[in-house]
Amino acid sequence: MLFIVNLFKRINVFWSEQEIMATSDTTDALQDKRTMPLFTNGLYKNPWTTWEEPTLLKVLYGMMIKEKDFSKIPCKKQELDEHLPVQKPDFDGLTNPSNSGVQATWIGHASVLVQLDGITVLTDPIFSDRSSMFQWIGPKRYRPPPCQINELPVLDAVVISHNHYDHLDHGSVVSLNRKFGDRLWWYVPMGTKQWMLDSGCRNVVELTWWQEHKHSPDPNITFALTPAQHWCKRTATDTNKALWGSWVIKGPRHTFFFAGDTGYCEGFKQIGDEYGPFDLAAIPIGAYSPRSVMKAQHVDPAEAVLIHKDIKSRNSLGIHWGTFKLTYEFYLEPKTKLAEELRKSALPEDCFVTIKHGETRIFGE
Repeated sequence: MLFIVNLFKRINVFWSEQEIMATSDTTDALQDKRTMPLFTNGLYKNPWTTWEEPTLLKVLYGMMIKEKDFSKIPCKKQELDEHLPVQKPDFDGLTNPSNSGVQATWIGHASVLVQLDGITVLTDPIFSDRSSMFQWIGPKRYRPPPCQINELPVLDAVVISHNHYDHLDHGSVVSLNRKFGDRLWWYVPMGTKQWMLDSGCRNVVELTWWQEHKHSPDPNITFALTPAQHWCKRTATDTNKALWGSWVIKGPRHTFFFAGDTGYCEGFKQIGDEYGPFDLAAIPIGAYSPRSVMKAQHVDPAEAVLIHKDIKSRNSLGIHWGTFKLTYEFYLEPKTKLAEELRKSALPEDCFVTIKHGETRIFGE
């Protein structure tokens, strides 16, 4: 009888391990405490207790019945220009970036042009007018991109956090591919590679959490996909068939972290332990209200500060705000609340900043 009980225990452990591992790279993950995504029946799931599925009924009730919209985005361009100015990037500075730190230019939303250790990377590019399957319906930009794709400096790589339309924009992918072609490398989470290939991309690297890839043109640069708490969907039938994540870029002298789109979870402490400290992190601070709907999938400024501390970032840049109307917080609140949360945490305000659309700053000099 004891033999049978032990046998069943071993079988249960075996199948639990198979469910946890999202790729064939299981051995390394089982040897450490790094959390892997759950993968069952062809679908990815968040492994943390902080996750809650965003059911359609809950979203509709929260966004259309229960909660009020406080966004109050001005209709007048003059008012927007005053409070959320968009400036032309310093193209000479982008073409000849500083080597003394990590140079970052905010394009808008989660799109950041990052330059470190001789490489230029673009995060979650969206230059289209709408975050949508179609350009005649869906969330529309209220702040334009500061430049067009044909004005960008030479790009080496693009990292994609997940496949939602405000982070993986088909029009931008096609245009970037048309401009940079074979020299451009695309780094994506598991389940997204085929979509990229179908869109005309050539050099596509697909990873799961904690996997690393030496950048082929420059093996001194390492790209690693790390955890985030979110979800994926582009059509009515593909929910969570692709993975989501954050990105670490390690150069010989500098490190950068891109949080993508995420709720708060214990994965960020693991990232800090594994890869921190970072010279710069791009962390979302907007699209968080109402909390009854958004808490599991989008951090607010207080949680963004927690991520900043968890990953041991020396400098952080607030992203995922001020571009598209996606949620109900006052459109300038992410910036003001970020400053408040830094004061509450006794952190200097210049360790976690927001910048203008099109503005370039150098961090970690």
